[in-house]
Amino acid sequence: MLNNAKWPGLAVTGAALLLAGCGMGTPEAPPLAGARIGGPFTLVAENGRAVTDKDFAGKYRLVYFGYSFCPDVCPVDVRNLMLGVKAFEAADADAARKLQPLFVTVDPQRDTPKVLREFTDAFHPRLVGLTGSAEQVAAAARGFGVAYQKGEEKAAGAYLVDHSRVATLFGPDGLPIAIVSHDADPETIAAELAKWVR
Repeated sequence: MLNNAKWPGLAVTGAALLLAGCGMGTPEAPPLAGARIGGPFTLVAENGRAVTDKDFAGKYRLVYFGYSFCPDVCPVDVRNLMLGVKAFEAADADAARKLQPLFVTVDPQRDTPKVLREFTDAFHPRLVGLTGSAEQVAAAARGFGVAYQKGEEKAAGAYLVDHSRVATLFGPDGLPIAIVSHDADPETIAAELAKWVR
């Protein structure tokens, strides 16, 4: 018999291995488990067709709210996220096929389906842009906990839109799983996706 006083960590380690071996280990709970974000929405996809949250049922969803006319932040965030998705695809193509990246505009006045399609295609072929009426976009943003506000219009109708910067991963059931860093390198983003998308 081993002397636990001499090897204090051995008993704990052995017990942990036994539990893991018996399938009794507890899987890590998603960081956003129980959070009340997401839910039903009705929007217009970049192909001009009306879509709802049900159109993405059964898929993991990586959702980012922004706008294509953003002069700096949104293009950088989306570029980082999509490089992460590409790294995830390279590491595990089967799992990556279960993921649907979505870009939801907070500027429906300018982000028509055509404009969104050009924007999303520049970053990833599977990134889908979503727009809609001002009311539809506002309802979706509220459901996803995203705040935004249109700035003052200047010459030639130019304006900025202040908005929340967050990329959220949702499960196939539409429930929130985790925040995915839009500032991280592709490998870190891919590792976070691989942790949850199975």
